[in-house]
Formats: sequence, C-alpha cells, structure tokens
Amino acid sequence: MTESFLDALRARVLIGDGAMGTQLYARGVFLNRAFEDLNLTEPDLVVGVHQAYVRAGAEIVETNTFGANRLKLASFGLAEKVHAINLAGARIARHAARDAAWVAGSMGPLGVRVEPWGKTGLDEAEAIFAEQARGLADGGVDLFILETFRDVNEIGAAIRAIRSVSDRPIVAMLTTAEDGNTLDGTPVEQFGPQLVEFGADVLGVNCSVGPAAMLDTVERLAKVVPGALLAAMPNAGKPRDVDGRNLYLCSPDYMASYARRFVGAGVRLIGGCCGTTPDHVRQIAHAVHALGAPAPASTAITESAPVREAVTPVPVEAKSRLANALRRGRFVTGVELVPPAGFGHDRIAQQAREARINGLDVVLVSDGSGTRARMSALASAVTVEQSAGVEAILEYSCRDHSLHAMQADLLGAHALGLRNLLLVTGRPLRRSAYPDATAVFDVDSIGLTNVAARFNRGEDVGGQPIGMPTAFHIGVAANPTAVMPERELSRYRYKVEAGAEFVVMGPIYDVEALRQFFDDTAGRRLPVLAIVRPFESARQAEQLANEEPGVSVPEALVARMVAAERSGRVADEALDIARELVLAIRPLVAGIIVAAAGGRVATALDVLGALTRAGDPHPAVGQSV
Repeated sequence: MTESFLDALRARVLIGDGAMGTQLYARGVFLNRAFEDLNLTEPDLVVGVHQAYVRAGAEIVETNTFGANRLKLASFGLAEKVHAINLAGARIARHAARDAAWVAGSMGPLGVRVEPWGKTGLDEAEAIFAEQARGLADGGVDLFILETFRDVNEIGAAIRAIRSVSDRPIVAMLTTAEDGNTLDGTPVEQFGPQLVEFGADVLGVNCSVGPAAMLDTVERLAKVVPGALLAAMPNAGKPRDVDGRNLYLCSPDYMASYARRFVGAGVRLIGGCCGTTPDHVRQIAHAVHALGAPAPASTAITESAPVREAVTPVPVEAKSRLANALRRGRFVTGVELVPPAGFGHDRIAQQAREARINGLDVVLVSDGSGTRARMSALASAVTVEQSAGVEAILEYSCRDHSLHAMQADLLGAHALGLRNLLLVTGRPLRRSAYPDATAVFDVDSIGLTNVAARFNRGEDVGGQPIGMPTAFHIGVAANPTAVMPERELSRYRYKVEAGAEFVVMGPIYDVEALRQFFDDTAGRRLPVLAIVRPFESARQAEQLANEEPGVSVPEALVARMVAAERSGRVADEALDIARELVLAIRPLVAGIIVAAAGGRVATALDVLGALTRAGDPHPAVGQSV
C-alpha cells in the first residue's frame, strides 16, 4: 500500500478482517494446538485464511500472532520461538496481502495478571511484549493491533513496549461487557482518555459482545474522546453451544447493518472478531462502501474526566478495636478457630464466647475450605462477631474466587460488620475429598491487598466509585522460614506498598528465624501477630520438621517431643514448648494468636497464661481491647 495507514483512515472508513482462530478451527486445526505455530509448520493454511479475507474486501489483515508471546507459547514448549513465529506471521500476511491490504501485527494479552492485580511486574510485561513486537516489526508489519485486553494497565505496558521498538501506528482495543465497562470494570469514560494518554493512534473495542452492545460502547467512547480515530470489531453475536461446538450465529446481513451504524457513530476501522467469516467481511465492506466517504477525521481532543468528590479514608485507629490497639502499641491476644463442617455453628460461637469471656481480644477465623464441605470463613467470622461479641480476623483466600467474586465478598463482609482481614493467596488443593475440584487464583494476595486498599479509598478495581470508602484493617501473611527467603521478602515489600497494615506470621517454632526476618525488613515493619501452634504428637513434630515446606522446627524441639513420647508425657511437653515460644516471641511482636488443635480455647488460655505467670506488664488474658 503506497498510502499510509493513518492518512487513509483519516480520509475514509477501512475494513478489517475477521476471526483467524475461527477459520483455522473450521479448517481442522484442533484447539489443543498453538495456532500461532502454524506460521512455521503449515504456512499455506494461514495464507489461505488471509487471502479469503482479502478477496472478501478486507483492507487490513492481522497476523496469526495473537498469542505469540513468550508466556503463552511456553505452555506449548515454544517459548524460544517467539521471534521466529512473529517474523513468519508478518511475512505470511505480507505475502497474502501483497499491495491490496495493510498488514497489522496482532498482539493479545499475556494470559497472566500484571501488577497491581498479579505478580507479573509491568516492567516484566513490557519486556515480553517488546520481544513479540520486535519480531513483528522485523517482519515488516505496517501497524500493530492490540486486541482483547481487559486490563488497562496491561495494554499500557504493551503500547510502551511497541514504542520502544517501532514507530508504526498502534490500534489499541479493550474488550468490554454488555455494560460497556472492561471485564475488570473500567468504564469507557476512564479507559478512553487513558488510551490516548498512553499514545495509541487508534482506539476502540473488540470481542466479548456482539454488534448491538458494542455500538452503545462506541457511542460513549466517541463522546469522551471526540475526534479520535475509532475502531470496532465485534463478535458475530454470542457463542452458542451446538453439538459441543461454539457457533456464532449473527448473519452477514445483520453484521453489515450494524457496520453502517458504526460509521454513523464515527468509527473509522470496522472488522470482526470471534465467528466473523469472509462472508461477514464481504457484506460489511459492501455496506460501508455504499455509504460513500465520511467527513475527514479531525485530530483527537480528549475531554477531561469528570471531577470526583474527594474521599477521605477512614483513619487506621478508627477501623476496628484491633487496629486501635495495634496503633496504640497495646499487646493483643487471640485464638484461631476453624469453620465448622456443615452449617451447624453452635460450637464455633461457643468457642468464641469462651475466648471473649476470658479476655482474649480477637478470633482468627481460618480459611477452612478445600478438604471437605465447611461453612465459609466469611460466614463463620460473621457468626463469631454477631453471636459472641468478639472481634474476628477473617482469613480470605484468593484460591477459590474470581476477582469479581472477591470484590463482591469483601463488600458483603464490610456490610455485615467485618473489618479485620487476613488476605492470603491460598495453597493449591493438595489434599481434598473432591479430586476433580479446581482452584481459581485469578489474583494473588498482593493483588487482593490492592483491591481492599482501593475499597478503602472509595473505588473498585476498575476505578469506579463505590460510595463511602470501606474501613478494612488490612492484614497479610508472611513466612520468616520460607523456602525462598528473598522471594518472600520481596512479596512482603510489595504487600506493604499495596496497603497492608498488619502482618500475621506462623506457626512460629524457630524464634531466631523470626528475629532475622525482622532484621531483614527493618524500616518497613508493620505490627506483627505471631501464631503459636502447640504440637499434637511427636510424629507431627517430625513431619513438620522434615516434610512441610516453609516450616522450620529446630531439632531440639523434635528431640524433646520424641523423648516425651517415650516417657508418656507428650501433651505436657507440647504445652511446655508452646509456653516457652510465647515467652520468647513476646518481646518481638505486637500480639500472639494460639492455634490449638480443635480450636480448644482452654489450651490457648493455658499457653497464653505463661505471660501472666511470668509477670508480663501487659497481661495476655483478663483484658479486652
């Protein structure tokens, strides 16, 4: 093409192609293959798809490289072929397009969460995107198309990456739900100006929805970024399961009718996503060309985003009694309880009442899911607070929930009065009565800490206001005896930056390791609640010392438990060790929580009573926060 892509787009409406994946699947390529690898193994098959779209009237063909980044290719053992696959994809598309169409380098999301919601840093994401973009640029693409992104932060990283290796135009498209917000909840009014700020030459939406819902989104986008060059590439309707296959049933005529409406809304680049065939593209091209040339597009001028009312976060000391005590430096004590099996909650309520009556300050309700049918930790924590009148710390795991579900759960927890959170990533389901059970891990504990911190600022993950800010007292976990200590320290620092306000560590058996962790985190210390868990048997002590990753049990303690078993005083020795740990840990931490087997409060009181018997100036029991 002798004319530049952007000049042509300003002068007229251009037609994009359709769904490469749909067409390859229709040609017999199974879904368990890396479609992008076909650029190297079956290039003629890819050329045939491109040529079919060009013959149908497509003026832009996208390379078969949507998922050709290092992370996605790694799952197929192709991580080292990133450059080769992208280079070949660009050259194949150029061969098919010849002088009849522009070649667009297709780039999709990485398939993992990036910060602040995931553990992949934005700098790491930029490097991965830049690697892919370099291969496409070397292959001679005319422009880049970023498509089907749900995270504004991630598409921003992709734009920066492309700019670091090429000055070719960038089409940046997010994917939205029926309400016009991204799948993470960011509204058009927010992401439109952000895309312009990132440096996108053309901005728009693609995938997820059909033409009707996308038209509403595009009309909103046109209002918030007047004069911008817009793109719209809807699915051919919603997928329907027909005999085990996902079929998109929007007719070519229907898609063409909406193409005319897209032009009326100011769209300059119209194509299709999932389910869009050459027949759809042919009808879209006929409909658009029949309209004639639209008025020339002007330079984009963005409107200012609406000014929000300032939100005043709740001070830490006003969030909960626990938060107030930790802020004032008052030592606190507690017991860990596990949610009940089934829905009967009388026992956990009675245990919590016993803790309150005897002066314990908090009840840590642990995440008991994963091994059998139990009441949720959230419901159990509400029961503890409402039935016993003692403050709970809700341990909430990312493992079993999507990001949307986590937002809903946390807002519900706040509405029910819960304030203290212990946010954890959660362990994989290693031991379960349900072998087919799966985990989610949509985000990790760092991402969830960011979610809770945003709620405390009065906004959700998409940046939309939620009304009054929440007053969550945000706790996170840290392990001073982690298998990879440098990684644990790094994650601890990220949690602090994300908004953590206190830390729960344990179970602690190695006091020297705890001291070392404090030395390593000097200057970034948060109040620490240490968990002490009495041994149940000598065998358990040996197992923890030798089989449990991330748990350090000194040999001396194991030897004491083995000797006690021989003399028939295992229970007494376990309590003696727990009492000694409490006394040793007390000067280092802001509070201690005892996790006795079966949630036995009497055992917790016995262990914590060592502080009173030792003449501690701040008795462990007998006072409330």
